[in-house]
Amino acid sequence: MDRRKQRHQATRNAILAQAWALTNEKGLTGWTLRELAGAVGVRAPSLYEYFGAKDDIYDAMFAESYRELLQLSTSTPLPDEPRERLRIMATTFFDFAVANPARLQLMFWRVIPGFEPSPEAYAPSLEVLDWGVKQAAEIGITDPAALDMWTALLAGLISQQASNDPGGDRWRRLVDDAVDMFARVYLPT
Repeated sequence: MDRRKQRHQATRNAILAQAWALTNEKGLTGWTLRELAGAVGVRAPSLYEYFGAKDDIYDAMFAESYRELLQLSTSTPLPDEPRERLRIMATTFFDFAVANPARLQLMFWRVIPGFEPSPEAYAPSLEVLDWGVKQAAEIGITDPAALDMWTALLAGLISQQASNDPGGDRWRRLVDDAVDMFARVYLPT
């Protein structure tokens, strides 16, 4: 990569890092492109050299978030024992999801009016889903309804935790029980 491309990529990364910093401080829609440019140390029109619009920044943030989740998921050792595998998958996902409320909103709650991730940004989310489907299939869970129940169960616990006890563990403490309930119904005997 030549120096110009390296500088371009470094500036793009700095813009994304500052977008996350502003998002964590002010919420996903609480900052302007002018504020972002100031935080990066460039003039607002210069941002358009790196991102065509604010939604393009959200798009990159969305993709980055799912790449992080994919990396975490695929690098977390999973046991062969089915319930324990489900437990590790559930707690890993839960902890990732509630660790950053703004990232949670961007990835799962569609809180930005009109924003829809591009196919390129959405691709890592499909990789995460495919990975989860593969892990479930390895322990005998292949029914699409079971997988829907799994995601609904986890999303409900995560939503409750993020909405009603941010920073706490009220719903985190229920993950093991939820895994056990799910396993009683859906794990092959």
